[in-house]
Amino acid sequence: MKYHLALNTTSDVESFVSKTKSGKFPGHVMWEVSQALKAKIYQPINLKVLPRDRKLSKIIGFPECWALARQLSEQLDDNDVIYCDGEHLGIPIAAVCAQKQKRPKIAVLFHNINRPKGYVALNAFQVESSIDLFVTGTNSQTKFLRRYLNLPKHRIFQIPSHPSTDTSFFIPKPVSQEKVRPLIASGGLEKRDYKTLANATNNLKIDVKICAFSPNKTASKRTFPAIMPKNMYCGFYEWEDLVQLYCDADLVVLPLLKNNYQAGLSTLFEAMACKRPVIVTRSPKAGIINNLIDLGIVTGVSSGNSAKLKQAIQKLLHSPEQANKQAQLGYEFVCKYHNHSQYIQDLTTKFISTFGNIDNHQDFIKENIHNLQTFSYKKSVLDSQQTIF
Repeated sequence: MKYHLALNTTSDVESFVSKTKSGKFPGHVMWEVSQALKAKIYQPINLKVLPRDRKLSKIIGFPECWALARQLSEQLDDNDVIYCDGEHLGIPIAAVCAQKQKRPKIAVLFHNINRPKGYVALNAFQVESSIDLFVTGTNSQTKFLRRYLNLPKHRIFQIPSHPSTDTSFFIPKPVSQEKVRPLIASGGLEKRDYKTLANATNNLKIDVKICAFSPNKTASKRTFPAIMPKNMYCGFYEWEDLVQLYCDADLVVLPLLKNNYQAGLSTLFEAMACKRPVIVTRSPKAGIINNLIDLGIVTGVSSGNSAKLKQAIQKLLHSPEQANKQAQLGYEFVCKYHNHSQYIQDLTTKFISTFGNIDNHQDFIKENIHNLQTFSYKKSVLDSQQTIF
């Protein structure tokens, strides 16, 4: 089988990889997957958009996603497998390719489909018959897809190591000399609640620094306070500076608005990889965030409660032994379960077992993967056998 990857991002993958090799950027896990599968990467850029593409994008995706779907439908057949790293591109590809008699095999990673617009897309394009493998990263997405589309177990694959973290880039480092007082770090825009963080810290003698800049996200009015406190800064950080921000922080705080898809996992795992103690908002849905809280690996707080958040911050700042214990547990957890190599192993092994082999795949496995059996999360980090996933 010939493998292909369709990525939602429009960023320059080759430039990213070049900066990775120079040590300025973390590894691009999908590029690494493409190398493992000998797959060509496609992105929704520099494409001719038709009026029909614009019309269909009102249901899901962008016009360029539908344009890329048309292009791939013309190029691929039943000897091909294409993996889409998000539903905004995956559903258009599945919908267009469904019209072919000899269509490619299709696998799609679903991030946040259980919402009104997602229901419309699932119903409109009947993806249960055109997507061969539904890939998820969270329990909530898995349970929703199985229930809503009535899918059998073998049609869904929940990646144990999702999201993956480049644990060779996000590493513990010495605190910078510029730090003058306790520091709280945070990051990201999606479903963040920096209003509550501001209310919890505006009268504390600490600094709060937030890495929250993205050309692809528009911050919700619910995200930031109307007036930023004097001790709070928010702005863009280069990747190397982001690592240093984590390492300088006494605590990393991840305040979240209510959501149903485990928002904030990438920031959470990056901070844990840098061996920092983390405070995170408890999720209304069962999943890895609540599991980590219940295991004592991170500290959990209720959504929107600035008084409880302030209390949790002060407790960890004044309990360095407890903070260091949590930081160590978090570091061990991410390095063992959420590194890039494990993610590549999980994904490629599943694809090969589902869709068929590729040339020299076993050579890749021997060179880069030492254990082919996909693991399941265990409470082994706390010397227990209770499954946490």
